[in-house]
Amino acid sequence: MALGLLLAVMLPAWEVSAQTQVDPDAEAAARIVMQQLDAFRRDDFDGAFGFASAEIHELFDRGHFEAMVRGGYPEIAQSVSAVIDRATRGPGGRLYLLVRVRGTNGQAIEAVYEMVREGGQWRINGVVTQPDTSERA
Repeated sequence: MALGLLLAVMLPAWEVSAQTQVDPDAEAAARIVMQQLDAFRRDDFDGAFGFASAEIHELFDRGHFEAMVRGGYPEIAQSVSAVIDRATRGPGGRLYLLVRVRGTNGQAIEAVYEMVREGGQWRINGVVTQPDTSERA
């Protein structure tokens, strides 16, 4: 579809200086987030649910997951753009990704994704959002 071609999804942009290397874990975790956002854009909630952690699977079945995302995170459920701004390491090997997302509703948000490693793969363990005042998404 032409609309699908117009959707702008920016690949993660990482600041790299001469003294800093790109974190391969952050890149791998960012790919998972972007893949999930792509699944949401296609209304593939089965696929999107597959990127969620075991903890999320314990809290929600697939139907409740979809209802939660559509009702609580409309910009994530139907985004037109997303940019990974930065990654931060947390306790227990967790990663936190700051993602700027713009929804089809015209609203921009900052979403902090908590990422956990399960079975050698990064999984999304939760998201906290707030309005994005930077307008970078």
